[in-house]
Amino acid sequence: MATIQSDTATMHDIPVGTVTFLFTDIEGSTQLLARLRDRYADLLAEHHRLLREVFARWHGREVDTQGDAFFVAFPRAGDAINAVVDAQRALADHSWPDSVEVRVRMGLHTGEPWVVAEGYVGMDVHRAARIAHAGHGGQVLLSETTAALVLDDLPGGVTLLDLGCHQLRDMRRLEHIQQLVIDGLPSNFPALNSLASLPALSSQSAGGNGAREPRSVGPSPYRGLAAFREVDEAVFFGREAFTEQLAGAVHQQD
Repeated sequence: MATIQSDTATMHDIPVGTVTFLFTDIEGSTQLLARLRDRYADLLAEHHRLLREVFARWHGREVDTQGDAFFVAFPRAGDAINAVVDAQRALADHSWPDSVEVRVRMGLHTGEPWVVAEGYVGMDVHRAARIAHAGHGGQVLLSETTAALVLDDLPGGVTLLDLGCHQLRDMRRLEHIQQLVIDGLPSNFPALNSLASLPALSSQSAGGNGAREPRSVGPSPYRGLAAFREVDEAVFFGREAFTEQLAGAVHQQD
């Protein structure tokens, strides 16, 4: 596990314990530089000003900044959500040079990192960065952990869109990713930049009308699994549809 060093925030004022991490960067920054040339510096300064104002408003601590990318830590997941919503709206409403669009991808994950003299340490930091990298300009992605924390306390005009499970680079386990849908802003984006994915469960397969009752006792329908017993019912109930999707996705990869 690598250490994320903090040059911007001092160690005594960054959040500790359960922390929500935000990574951002401008999509197509090289093309913007080629188009605007020396005026790109003004664009970048204005981008930094807008985002820093929002981060400060919602108690975010700027951990690191490199070029057009920010790494910010929040003590509460709800504050992080409000920050990214305000940030995306501010970026969309701003008048940029030559009427260019500044599209910023954002990724959020909540975890319990270690804090050492050099900064944050732990896979949670890297998971947040990988989630951000999977997105596209203007898109906000959340890990399953962050989504669960904010589900019942989303700002007005904001909903979650289930994007399914994705294999992210260098991550051992699949990440169930949600997209933040913000009223008045684009919500349709290309497929995520992930190594592999499983679709989100439809309402029907998750137990809606027409869903098949799972087999709770008897031979397992899946090769390699022992027979189901009564004590297994709580473990396997409702997962047949997901298992079928998983098997189908693996078959397509072969």
